[in-house]
Amino acid sequence: MSPDPVRTWVSLETSPRAGHGSYPCQGLFWAPTTDVPEVAMIATHYNVDFSEHYLASYMAERGIGFLGWNTRYRGNEQYFTLENAVADIGAGVRWLREQGIDTVVICGNSGGGSLMGAYQSLSEGSQRADLYISLQAHLGRPEVFTAWLDPSVTDETDAFSVDPSLDMFNPDNGPPYAPEFVERYRAAQVARNDKITAFAKAELERHPQDNLFFVHRVWADLRFADLTLDPSDRQPGCYMGDPKFANYSPFGLGRVNTCRTWLSMWSLQESGCSCAPHFPNITEPSLLVQSTGDAGIFPSDAKAMFDLMGAEDKTMEMVEGDHYFQHAGSRDAVADLLADWVRSRA
Repeated sequence: MSPDPVRTWVSLETSPRAGHGSYPCQGLFWAPTTDVPEVAMIATHYNVDFSEHYLASYMAERGIGFLGWNTRYRGNEQYFTLENAVADIGAGVRWLREQGIDTVVICGNSGGGSLMGAYQSLSEGSQRADLYISLQAHLGRPEVFTAWLDPSVTDETDAFSVDPSLDMFNPDNGPPYAPEFVERYRAAQVARNDKITAFAKAELERHPQDNLFFVHRVWADLRFADLTLDPSDRQPGCYMGDPKFANYSPFGLGRVNTCRTWLSMWSLQESGCSCAPHFPNITEPSLLVQSTGDAGIFPSDAKAMFDLMGAEDKTMEMVEGDHYFQHAGSRDAVADLLADWVRSRA
């Protein structure tokens, strides 16, 4: 293993360069030495900066290059459109090919799972990667958003409006939550997503130039509080800790959107940012890795994604750890798992 991975700044132009100087796509390529490795991974997210991804140095130490890549929407997801993001990922894959990489491996991590799945599904020829890895990935932006969406909001303009009969934080409702409540709650989450979609469509008809709007209370998955639902090794809570605190905070997925971005990313009816339409089209050898202690991705999610995968050669590995493998030794173990799988197929 190389103790000091070599990092190379990569900056590419897929749309006009900003007046202040930056290119739209930027990232870091991590390599074991100055020589070009035979195999390299690429990981991208909808919004989060992946240039210093937590696995980048671990993979480089194992002889596998890692391009932590960002599209033009890094930190700017309220203006996201899938078509542009796919083009930006393609630029990263093309750069890897131009360096002489023999085997390109897609790493669809966390929210980036459905994004990278969409890329692989829609790409052709040399733009298509050779192997696909789903790592701690959500089922899709609309799916995870809706599963976390608080259906007790009665007024979309009032962050504190509440229907007590649909409030997961109302002790009269649980936890534990009765099956009837769970069914009603899930249906109301879908209804709220559909209502926001109808609003976005109507706004675009009124104002075709588009507009921004807020979505309140987005940390309300019943599984955050009730460990009997979709049982796993997780602890109570969400990625921000206490779900009630998180739910009433200004932070979270999809809090600010344009109408077009809502339709492209978060809408159950309209979004293409989902594993369901894309994973069946990925026929390259595929690996799905999911930890048993993840606070926001659950065993049923992992099974659903694995079932969607279209590859004949596909493997699912359930491993110990949290969403980011922050416990001692967890990242080394996962990096070994990924490296061994990649080498056996490269």
